[in-house]
Amino acid sequence: MKKKVSLFRDWDCVPGQAPQGRDCFRKKSEQGTARKNVLGGDGRGASVGEGGEEGVGRGGSTAVTPFPLSAGAPGSAWLDTAPLCPMDALCGSGEFGSKFWDSNLTLHTDKPDLTPCFQNSLLAWVPCMYLWISLPCYLLYLRHQTKGYIILSGLCRLKTAVGILLWCVTWADLFYSFSGLVRGSIPAPIYFVTPLIMGITMLLATLLIQYERLRGVRSSGILIIFWFLSCLCAIIPFRSKILTALAEGEIKDTFRFTTFYIYFALILISLILSCFKDRPPFFTPSVNVDPNPCPEANAGFLSRLTFWWFTDLAILGYRQPLEEKDLWSLNEEDTSRIVVPRLLKEWEKQRIQAKQSQSVAFTKSTSEKVSKGRRVKKEEVGEGEVLLSDRSKKKEPSFLRALLITFGPYFLISSFYKLIQDLLAFVNPQLLSILIRFISNPKAPTWWGFFIAGLMFGCSVIQILILHQNFKYVFVTGMRLRTGIIGVIYRKALVINNSAKRSSTLGEIANLMSVDAQRFTDLVTFLNMLWSAPLQIILAIYFLWQKLGPPVLAGVAVMILLIPLNGAIAMKTRAFQVKQMGYKDSRIKLMNEILSGIKVLKLYAWEPSFSKMIEKIRGGELRVLRKASFLNAVSTFTWFSAPFLVSLTTFSVYVLVDEKNILDAEKAFVSLSLFNILRFPLNVLPQVISNLVQTSVSLKRIQHFLNYEELDTQCVDKKTISPGYAITIDNGSFTWAHDQPPILHSLNLRVPKGALVAIVGPVGCGKSSLISALLGEMEKLEGRVAVKGSVAYVPQQAWIQNVTLQDNILFGKSMDRKRYQGILDACALLTDLDVLPAGDQTEIGEKGINLSGGQRQRVSLARAVYNDADIFLLDDPLSAVDSHVAKHIFDRVIGPEGVLGEKTRILVTHGVSFLSQVDLIIVLGDGQVSEVGSFSNLLQQEGAFAEFLHNYVPDDENFHEEDSATVLDDEEIMLVEDTLSNLTDLTDSEPVTNEVRKQFLRHLSVVSTEGEGPGRLSIRRHLGSVEKKVLEPPVTHGELIQAEIAKTGTVKFTVYWSYAKAVGICTSLTVCILYSCQSAAAIGANIWLSDWTNEPVINGTQGNTSMYLGVYGALGLLQGVLVMVSAFTLAIGGIQAAQTLHSNLLTNKMHSPQAFYDTTPTGRILNRFSKDIYVIDEVIPFSILMVLGTFFNSTSTLVVIMSSTPLFAVVIIPLAALYIFVQRFYVATSRQLKRLESISRSPIYSHFTETVTGTSVIRAYGRAHDFTAISDAKVDVNQKSCYTTIISNRWLGIRVEFVGTCVVLFAALFAVISRESLNAGLVGLSVSYALQVTMALNWMVRMASDLESNIVAVERVREYSETKTEAPWVIEGSRPPPGWPHQGKVEFVNYSVRYREGLELVLKNLSLQVKGGEKVGIVGRTGAGKSSMTLCLFRILEAAQGEIRIDGVNIATIGLHDLRSKLTIIPQDPVLFSGTLRMNLDPFGNYSEEEMWQALELSNLHKFVSSQPEGLDFECSEGGENLSVGQRQLVCLARALLRKTQILVLDEATAAIDLETDDLIQATIRTQFESCTVLTIAHRLNTIMDYTRVLVLDKGMIAEFDSPANLITARGIFYGMAKDAGLA
Repeated sequence: MKKKVSLFRDWDCVPGQAPQGRDCFRKKSEQGTARKNVLGGDGRGASVGEGGEEGVGRGGSTAVTPFPLSAGAPGSAWLDTAPLCPMDALCGSGEFGSKFWDSNLTLHTDKPDLTPCFQNSLLAWVPCMYLWISLPCYLLYLRHQTKGYIILSGLCRLKTAVGILLWCVTWADLFYSFSGLVRGSIPAPIYFVTPLIMGITMLLATLLIQYERLRGVRSSGILIIFWFLSCLCAIIPFRSKILTALAEGEIKDTFRFTTFYIYFALILISLILSCFKDRPPFFTPSVNVDPNPCPEANAGFLSRLTFWWFTDLAILGYRQPLEEKDLWSLNEEDTSRIVVPRLLKEWEKQRIQAKQSQSVAFTKSTSEKVSKGRRVKKEEVGEGEVLLSDRSKKKEPSFLRALLITFGPYFLISSFYKLIQDLLAFVNPQLLSILIRFISNPKAPTWWGFFIAGLMFGCSVIQILILHQNFKYVFVTGMRLRTGIIGVIYRKALVINNSAKRSSTLGEIANLMSVDAQRFTDLVTFLNMLWSAPLQIILAIYFLWQKLGPPVLAGVAVMILLIPLNGAIAMKTRAFQVKQMGYKDSRIKLMNEILSGIKVLKLYAWEPSFSKMIEKIRGGELRVLRKASFLNAVSTFTWFSAPFLVSLTTFSVYVLVDEKNILDAEKAFVSLSLFNILRFPLNVLPQVISNLVQTSVSLKRIQHFLNYEELDTQCVDKKTISPGYAITIDNGSFTWAHDQPPILHSLNLRVPKGALVAIVGPVGCGKSSLISALLGEMEKLEGRVAVKGSVAYVPQQAWIQNVTLQDNILFGKSMDRKRYQGILDACALLTDLDVLPAGDQTEIGEKGINLSGGQRQRVSLARAVYNDADIFLLDDPLSAVDSHVAKHIFDRVIGPEGVLGEKTRILVTHGVSFLSQVDLIIVLGDGQVSEVGSFSNLLQQEGAFAEFLHNYVPDDENFHEEDSATVLDDEEIMLVEDTLSNLTDLTDSEPVTNEVRKQFLRHLSVVSTEGEGPGRLSIRRHLGSVEKKVLEPPVTHGELIQAEIAKTGTVKFTVYWSYAKAVGICTSLTVCILYSCQSAAAIGANIWLSDWTNEPVINGTQGNTSMYLGVYGALGLLQGVLVMVSAFTLAIGGIQAAQTLHSNLLTNKMHSPQAFYDTTPTGRILNRFSKDIYVIDEVIPFSILMVLGTFFNSTSTLVVIMSSTPLFAVVIIPLAALYIFVQRFYVATSRQLKRLESISRSPIYSHFTETVTGTSVIRAYGRAHDFTAISDAKVDVNQKSCYTTIISNRWLGIRVEFVGTCVVLFAALFAVISRESLNAGLVGLSVSYALQVTMALNWMVRMASDLESNIVAVERVREYSETKTEAPWVIEGSRPPPGWPHQGKVEFVNYSVRYREGLELVLKNLSLQVKGGEKVGIVGRTGAGKSSMTLCLFRILEAAQGEIRIDGVNIATIGLHDLRSKLTIIPQDPVLFSGTLRMNLDPFGNYSEEEMWQALELSNLHKFVSSQPEGLDFECSEGGENLSVGQRQLVCLARALLRKTQILVLDEATAAIDLETDDLIQATIRTQFESCTVLTIAHRLNTIMDYTRVLVLDKGMIAEFDSPANLITARGIFYGMAKDAGLA
């Protein structure tokens, strides 16, 4: 290889430095290679030092080069043989003619200029060509714009006037040229062509201004770019004309000189004017009444390009923490209102297509069989059917296709931007190549260096602007995807049938909305890499081939070998992902159930068992996560090492294959910059494929859910019905799922219009199922159901929304104040409003937590009544209320004289006190109608129902008399009180106890019936009692559930410190040290490479190649190993932190007092366990990895540049100041946006949970559409902060990356300035590092901000890990004696309690003693403190003063579990958990199978459980939904029988059970708990009439406490209640 030669060695002088009046000529001896590119051999970017041998070696080809030498310079040796350029013909003849190109004039001079021909042709045409090329697409776009038109404004007039003037000026030049023909001075043809083209273009631009105005365009990007290009191209003639005039001392062509400067002034004015936006359109189709619209819609082109319109919000966010009200509304096209219907429409098309293709396949198969006739064998037909069924299974509607059609076109815009950005990415390495060659040549004009630096800067700026436009489109697509998917899932959840509900729990569906929808958003970010990565790889290899030739193939081979490794990692990651999703689903599902049933867990002291279950699932999840993290560490190693291995292999092969191959600075650093470009696609592509695979799992899950069967809306006929009837069922059979036996069969039913129909029957006979069948909630197997008119529905378990009490009742209807007040009165709610903090404006907690069971049921009933439907389906609404209230409600609402007297009413009931007043009674048994008729008819028939009544009602006449007497006497005066049933509870099968009862009744009969007056007064006093079951202090406006507060300001250092401690301090320090070592190794490797490239060439070879190569390879591999070790260390620390933080959160939540759960929405707590734990598990470790990586990368870049060009230190301070300034602005805003996003996310899932639990009610009232709108609004609120976050990242990116491009600019500039003292190796090192820093600086801010935003998850988890806890479960020094309590003696000593600090006392100075073995009934109006008293026994509420002693032990001194495990309660709300029946009975596994079966036998469940194939392993669904409420209550009884402690508490336990089952339960309790102390809160007074004593509570104080007989005799409150119940 030849030695380096001077660029101008073959010239007789240096161009630009020749004596005046002569040009520089090549020496004759070098003519053979005269056409070589002065900047690099064959024009493929080879270094100057190679002289010209590469071109000769490749056949002496002469390539067209960027800067050819004096092509056509006067007197050049080869001018005569060179062909004339076609442009020369346009410019060369006539007056003012010139050559098209003159390199001596343009390149080889210190004062460069372009020829007049070049200026008048190509330079003038560039803007025109741009406008003509872009116009067709732009006009097409404008055609579809419907923004309205803009009234002609002063600005528009001015723009038009300037445009017309420009047209006049350009054509003035044209006419001047024509006048030249007349004068005889013939100008060159170019003087006709260019003015003509420019004139037409200016006219076009002027017309476009007007057309844009008519289409409502306020700021035109197309025209701004056009005017900018025009100005840019006019700057050169502007300078040239002045220089020529100065040089020649005169202006030769005065007219054109003048018109040009007028033209320049006008295009400058046009550019300035086009930067201003016009007034808003006069008329727009959708009038914007938005109070806080997004300024983007009205932003100008430049503002949109640089995201300047976001600056105001960034400033606001810097000055004060942002709040939700500060955020702009979403753009119309991003809202759920637009996005979801578009996706639904496409999904519906896919479903229709799938159905059609299946039917076509089926028809085709059938016709084939028919055509073959008898020749088709039976086996063949079978096979065909199997194949067909397989094919029809496979042909599911494609949700992916629906997504592509809906969001694909918008996404393609981002692909276009990505393509341009990818192509621009390869410009800077080529410019670096030219810069290194420039530095190597000391004689090259200095302006070349500045020009290259400027080009690098300009190219980088354009790249940044385009990249961020691409990102904006990508992220908005992701955002729309999430909106669409959440909307579609929500709508589907409202219509899936019950078998689908069984297979997808609430937690799983919530996961589809949160995690799976998020996966789509994450994937879309890098989806373009699927085509972009291969494109970048191909381009990089092509350019590397240009530099290094065939050795590049060695590098390519390494890349190909790495693909299977990355593929294996991706596949394994996918497997782990699926596994982890399974664990996560199970954990969230169980956690959701635990939170729903937390009160029961506390009462039974079951927290440890459920904690263990959660910890077990979490253990499995973390094991998978640990493996995935280690896999990610290997992936990180390949991320860092792959490009290095590729470059090492390439360089090794290059220098070893031929010792003549010199690795100089240009080859080495241009190759390195290309390898750096390669790094991103090489590493991201496998990751994208992995993400693609993970998202495909999510896609399948979502598609599977969306393909679930829906409720058949046609199963209930709402149009045709037999005249005179409201409801008819003909031979109806119904089931909950196709794979289950029918629950109801052979039903025939006719309900006349306006009738009151009661449905009665034992537990589990199908009463609630019948109501569900009428609502269309069950699957109809056969028969016909017709329901005429609108329906209102009151479910057995009241469904209450987390809104105000008023909104719960109105339920979307408009307010009619008079009617509303009447309904409140009829539903006995007025007294409740008096005690609620804000009356009917009180916010009701999640699941109605701050209302008692009775209040919830009355609100549910009031909602139905207010709805004013034609048909009312009332599923046992009276079971949860006291009997005095039940009677009031029946008389005022349901009964013949009630508000609904004229309506059709179906009433499921367990009480028989009202049956005499109904029109029709339907008796159900085993899913069939056993008897139908009026009360009197059924009694006369003497069937099962009559027998049942006779057993319960001692005297028929008394029944009617008492009933009518009660109506006449008490109705007018006040609300009459108590029990659902005026019957006693024992059957003749218990003769001994029944005898007791008869004696008791006889004893009552001697009591005088006089003295009702005092009784009434006491009842009235009792009625005024404060009903207070509100668990929140009375706050203003009655808000119970406080809105989640967004923390503001910087994330405290303590949060980072707590995470560092969770990771481990030593681990954290190790990671930092490893990263700094890795950075040092990277700098070392590159400085070593720089030294290597400067190694002098002796005899065509470089010395010490092997040593250089060895050290370079060692340093590079050391770098990779250090990165992998640090990633491993961080993975271990991350898992440790995840385990610790989750464990602390779970422990705290299990120890949190009940009051916390009563005032905190489940969704909010669940969010901590799902999203926040996910962030801690997977996002934060990655963020830390990236922060450390980018920080050390940026630092090492600055170190290298400063060591290469110390002058760079001058600009470091201003650049750093600008960087930090932008970063602080951004971080303050970004952090707060992240918090707002977290807070606005919870309501989406809370509302969703609420909706799914109330779907039957929502559908019954026809409110599905309204609830969908509410959900959409909540999603939009959440997406507002998401969108603002996206824009804030773009805003930051452009500004920070601009700082990065300034680093590139100054690195190149200072290299040019200091080129005398620098060698090519150092320049290559410094500029190639600078080219990397742009992205590193951006990612450092982004990742630091992301880390700060994501560390909020640690803050949120810590917040809920440090809430106040209840007393310890076990106090080692103070444990009760073994076998305690022996007697069951309970003593209240001067006991008072309040729900929370600052609230009134709910129990006041209670002092009473219950002897061991006593049976005590507790009665009183709702809210008198009955349930509170039991909660105090279990220390769910702690004493305000006084104490409770059990067998002499003060319960406040022992651990909660020592106390609670020794007491048994059958709670008011029966709660079951999904899992086996065995687990629900005995989660700790303490009891044998025989004991369990015995408990089931005694609780009347043996028959049901033994009929199930799984027996004790029968799977209960979430919340025990697959059992009736009564059966669930019986399971709770079975739990109590298993525990069999000395003290039993029954909290309204039999309210939801029919009388017969109630009798069995009461009998079981009497026999099984004979020696135990029993405290019963009674709704049905008959259940406590044979108790030892009865405690009457009023306003939290003891009103009466004595035996039932004595209390009746005393004629106090209890007497009044007993009289109402027909027991006195």
